[in-house]
Amino acid sequence: MPGSYVKEEHQLFRRTLRKFLENEAVPRYDQWERERIIPRDFWRKMGEQGYLCPWADPQYGGVQADFAYSVILHEELERVGTSLVGIGLHNDVVVPYLASYGTEEQKQRWLPGCVSGELITAIAMTEPGTGSDLANIKATAIRDGDVYLLNGEKTFITNGIQADLVVVACKTDPKAVPAHKGISLIVVERDTPGFTRGRKLEKIGLHAQDTAELIFQDAQVPAANLLGEEGKGFYYLMEKLQQERLMVAIGAQTAAEEMLKMTIDYVKTRSAFGQPISRFQHTQFAIAEMATEIEIGRTFLDRLIVEHMEGKEIVTQVSMAKWWLTEMAKRVAAQCLQLHGGYGYMEEYQIARRYRDIPVSAIYAGTNQIMKAIIAKNLGL
Repeated sequence: MPGSYVKEEHQLFRRTLRKFLENEAVPRYDQWERERIIPRDFWRKMGEQGYLCPWADPQYGGVQADFAYSVILHEELERVGTSLVGIGLHNDVVVPYLASYGTEEQKQRWLPGCVSGELITAIAMTEPGTGSDLANIKATAIRDGDVYLLNGEKTFITNGIQADLVVVACKTDPKAVPAHKGISLIVVERDTPGFTRGRKLEKIGLHAQDTAELIFQDAQVPAANLLGEEGKGFYYLMEKLQQERLMVAIGAQTAAEEMLKMTIDYVKTRSAFGQPISRFQHTQFAIAEMATEIEIGRTFLDRLIVEHMEGKEIVTQVSMAKWWLTEMAKRVAAQCLQLHGGYGYMEEYQIARRYRDIPVSAIYAGTNQIMKAIIAKNLGL
């Protein structure tokens, strides 16, 4: 059942989007996984159809669509495969920084390309030595006349190979006390002198999603590319993490629903001891348990989507959803693989890919341990 926020126009949008993806993404997805990248022509097709940042203001090419459209986009992309996560990141994590904190000049320069698919975005927080401990990033950007000289390395950057715009978290005041007050956000463009990309990283899963190292050696970034105010970067990041973590929770929930569906289909057709394995009580109980957890997850998630759309601060609840739903999806992946028997371990069965793709959701956008720390703190512990 769709959530209460889903209206008739959203249902229509889902149907047309699903048809588009069945034509343009599903037949090519295995090839993208082999080639380790989603081609730019697919991004442009998404843009042409209005599937990139539909929430954006019409003057930049968007249609001011509400958040329910973002949810549907994220769900339908996840249904095709988790490697499409970079599009969700572009739509609902990175480009909102430009829209919220950019100057009018920056928005006119960047947003139309983000909506059309000409510009692909990434956000660079994590460094080789720093993950969850954001206040202690080492990358620095020191002002020198009309430019910032940016130095440092970033890693595990989603869309890192293809990105035309990278929102980089860095220290503009390395001596600031406390340290987080020295962090700013700077937008680095593709051809910036001193900006290079390292390896396209080889991951266990998410094979079609380009993840990379980024290297800045005296990269000369125009001072006009500072996003918002100097020293406010940490606050901007904290403000936007609620939506990012909600998107991860939506992806995990959708993945769990898909895995259950494919497993129910499988156990009905696979026979052992003269009958379909769906007739065995063990299979029935395992599926009943998963279906229950998935239903509970969907109910909680739908409530949070509504509250997020209403502009409520639900950081604690979103942190709960992010950790619980990603762990639940990992349990479902393991159980569904087991129910597929030996075939579950074969690449030709989609459950094998899902099993590889889901674990990282418990790590990115803040590890599940960090989620529990946030919940504990907000409970006054």
